[in-house]
Amino acid sequence: MLSPVAANIVGLIGSGLMVIAYAYSNMAAKINFLFFNLLNLVGSLMLIASLTVHFNIASMALEIVWAIIAILGLAKVLRGGKS
Repeated sequence: MLSPVAANIVGLIGSGLMVIAYAYSNMAAKINFLFFNLLNLVGSLMLIASLTVHFNIASMALEIVWAIIAILGLAKVLRGGKS
């Protein structure tokens, strides 16, 4: 279990990763979907971890859905879809 301070740090890093993924998707000439989805998955998992300490049902639901979408995107990339 994370301490409250550690949960805040983990959550901030996770948020930062997701912001980087969003900025990347809007600035890159060609998106590397493996990189994009990994950033989103790791970011959402970090936020989920922080939400186990500072629980908020709406945020938890959003992050779970975000993680599922990232996993589906990774699966598509790994099956030979978008790269």
